[in-house]
Amino acid sequence: MKRMIAVLAAAAIAMIPSAAQTCWSIAGDGHTISLDINGISLPYNDHIEMSGEQISCVLRWGIDDLGHYHQERSLVFPMLRRIPNDTHASLLHRNATDIMSLVSVNSLVPKQTGTGSVTIDGAVNVTTSYAVGKANIGGARGSYLKPTVEVSMSVFPSTTLPVLCETYCLKNISDKAVTVLVPEFSQVAKTPEDKGVDGVYAVRADITGSGTYTVEPGECVSFAAVYQAYRDASESMLTPDVEAERAARMGFISNDIDNSLILETPEKAIDAEFRFAKIRASESIYRTKGGLMHGPGGESYYAALWCNDECEYVSPFYPYLGYSTGNESALNCYRHYARFMNDSYKPLPSSIIAEGIDIWDGAGDRGDAAMVTHGASRYVLTRGDKAEARELWPFIKWCLEYCRRQLTADGVPASDSDELEGRFPAGDANLSTACLYYDGLVSAVYLSKELGEPASVTASYRKQAEALRKAIGRYFSANVSGFDTYRYYDGNDLLRSWICLPLCFGINDRAEGTLKALFSPLMMTEDGILTQQDSETFWDRSTLYALRGAFAAGYADQALEQLLSYSTRRLTGIHVPYPIEAWPEGSQRHLSGESGLYCRIVTEGLFGIRPTGLRSFSLKVQMPSGWDEMALRHIKAFGNDFDIEVHRTGGKIEVKVLSDGMTKSWTTAPGQEIKNITLK
Repeated sequence: MKRMIAVLAAAAIAMIPSAAQTCWSIAGDGHTISLDINGISLPYNDHIEMSGEQISCVLRWGIDDLGHYHQERSLVFPMLRRIPNDTHASLLHRNATDIMSLVSVNSLVPKQTGTGSVTIDGAVNVTTSYAVGKANIGGARGSYLKPTVEVSMSVFPSTTLPVLCETYCLKNISDKAVTVLVPEFSQVAKTPEDKGVDGVYAVRADITGSGTYTVEPGECVSFAAVYQAYRDASESMLTPDVEAERAARMGFISNDIDNSLILETPEKAIDAEFRFAKIRASESIYRTKGGLMHGPGGESYYAALWCNDECEYVSPFYPYLGYSTGNESALNCYRHYARFMNDSYKPLPSSIIAEGIDIWDGAGDRGDAAMVTHGASRYVLTRGDKAEARELWPFIKWCLEYCRRQLTADGVPASDSDELEGRFPAGDANLSTACLYYDGLVSAVYLSKELGEPASVTASYRKQAEALRKAIGRYFSANVSGFDTYRYYDGNDLLRSWICLPLCFGINDRAEGTLKALFSPLMMTEDGILTQQDSETFWDRSTLYALRGAFAAGYADQALEQLLSYSTRRLTGIHVPYPIEAWPEGSQRHLSGESGLYCRIVTEGLFGIRPTGLRSFSLKVQMPSGWDEMALRHIKAFGNDFDIEVHRTGGKIEVKVLSDGMTKSWTTAPGQEIKNITLK
């Protein structure tokens, strides 16, 4: 039987697309990755999603077996709604126009001869070389192609406009002056009037900077391509300053991303992947008629909200980053869901769609109230804004009461399914809903104190949390496939990835067996943890939760080994540079919430930050034994801007919290809790 299990596990792993190949390298500053063009197997293809407030683009690009670069732009306009105006009603349009095929050099069409470099730094940057031959002579074209121009291209979304930009710089690499003709070009498509909520939409591509240029050797000529869409009856074509748009995009990254929540560890891949994850988690926020809304992306999920992606995964992360747009989107998310409180305690909708004007309610109760109470309570505590806390407190209490009313005779909350919405069985009561509800109760103890609730209210939440923790142990503890861990639901006899959740929330009674199970060949593959034993499916979200839980439970060395492997794979493997959603579902889309979960491995796992008040938190630092120091700088939480520095000293660690000229210091054993650190 053991041999059969091993064979089945190996077969499942073999079916997963290999990501072990190292294709990219990390630049010295950790802000850029570069493709190893000479070291990869051709053809090579990948896709990356990039977003702004009114546009998202999945750029599908590749290098063919001749070394020639190609790309296709999948444009998404979340606020241009189609009919029916449902979850997937964002206007989508694909464009594969080869801009360089429209340009002439010395009256000839330049022929691509190779790709020099591909880098990603928040934009996708490509250099390619082109050659031209002789003009027609006597009806016969000369066959000799001479290297003539090197083209540097950069692709990026506007931060605020419904526009994707591409900049082109043609450098003359020949020994003679060349004449470059950049044509006037417009490509316009109009959608059917009866298919758009606002009627006809115009989708267009335009070249800016057209003209005829004489370019001397070593000199450059620049132009741009702009892709956009708008309501044909009431709006008109935009003519953005493309260089200003590039400056805004890179300014968002340098100011909002690189100046906040800076991770410093001995592992370059982890630091760099953390930085890239901050970008993806933060860029995918859309300015809808219902306010700022984070959207997962993936050409499917925009201008809409879910209790898992938004309420649970990414919104509790934004206060650490201090990203004002993110914080605003988080508050707006919880406000939208708070509209659905009701005296009958009917379930929250599965999602809020179409810019907030409609809902999708097709998944039943996925444990949504538990997701909200975990996420919203952590958000307001970490945010440190008492007015926001007071505003959301009634909703948090409603969600807690909803969950209490779902308790079974065994003391655990029932729900129709979990966040996988029936893709895998979840029984009548599952471990995910129970753990999220438990964490919400723990946060409610801290929050009720901060908001001046009677002592009886705080005591009640504490008592409920203690009872639920015991019930989780009684009901879910089990030996599954030879491991002393948890069953995911009553009757579950296969290992499931979500057995990691108790570890994330301080329930460590079965941590050793749980991690042995998750990191065993039955569950761990080169692409992450399988959703269920003997399946071929993996979802990054459960791998990211498991890594967070492994750190939080004190297994830092084992967690580091897996985190480093995962980070290296996602950042330098065949599909880069962000965490992904799932496989085989979704073609490994760069859904944004997963990047937020990656960042929370660091804040809540590695550094063990647990909010205990609007201005206070505890630390349970879990530095791997092979590291001598690490730091997390410019943490913008709890109403402060502070650093955490960790240094090894003998068999212990020194932990420093530095804020506004103040330093607090502790020398502790690794993983020992430092309680109730209060800043100004």
